[in-house]
Amino acid sequence: MKTSYIALSLVLAGCAWSPQEPGGAGDERPPSRPQKVSGGASPALLKSASQLFVTPAMDVPWEPLSFPGKRYVDFEPVQVAGRPALRVRADSSVSILRQRFDPALQSVGRVSFAWRVDGLPKDADLSVASQADSPVRVVLSFDGDRTKWSARNHRLSEMSRLLTGEELPYASLVYVWSAQHEPGTVVVNPRTDRIRKVVLDAGTSHIGQWRDHVRDVRADFRLAFGEEPGPLRLVALMTDTDNTESRLTAWYGALKLELASEVR
Repeated sequence: MKTSYIALSLVLAGCAWSPQEPGGAGDERPPSRPQKVSGGASPALLKSASQLFVTPAMDVPWEPLSFPGKRYVDFEPVQVAGRPALRVRADSSVSILRQRFDPALQSVGRVSFAWRVDGLPKDADLSVASQADSPVRVVLSFDGDRTKWSARNHRLSEMSRLLTGEELPYASLVYVWSAQHEPGTVVVNPRTDRIRKVVLDAGTSHIGQWRDHVRDVRADFRLAFGEEPGPLRLVALMTDTDNTESRLTAWYGALKLELASEVR
């Protein structure tokens, strides 16, 4: 089965890899083809995800994704501080849970979600490729006009096509908890400017607390990229501590993704 085009985007978003480009050298060898977690999602995880995460494509199951050579830690259904949640006990690992939209969702309006962490990756810095870990991420990937891309991004997209069978998404908007940057900061991914991170929580002041967020996706996309978002191809949750070889626990609570026509 052909791996989704989003796979390389997620590698670029958080994992310790810089692709080798024609005429230039990356700092590591490209990873093997990403794959679904062996055995797929457990019935308990699928049931919890369908109850916790509400999107316009409720018939599409969420699926975990792993990368060869990277430690994968399962998402586990739990109750914490009175809330149902999915827990990730990260340990120098990369854990991804995603839902893909085919056809893409037109005109996304708002996303709300909750997360909680018990620590931050040691010495993490989202602006440095070798330290770009985050305890929690919500990733939204969009289609768009690739003729606007730089030559470098076209080369990265071609690498994505070779590795995963499909092109890199036009743009990915990532909500993050940062160890270094202030809330409201937009951090451009050090490997490609087609991935931009909006910092919602920062530092240790809210460690151990549920953090609830409601975001206007179109406004945040305009803030990050300076243009209107195209159709939405994917939403994903991602906890990664592989770059910094850190251990921590993260929880994801309820998530709701709405179309613009549904927002009142």
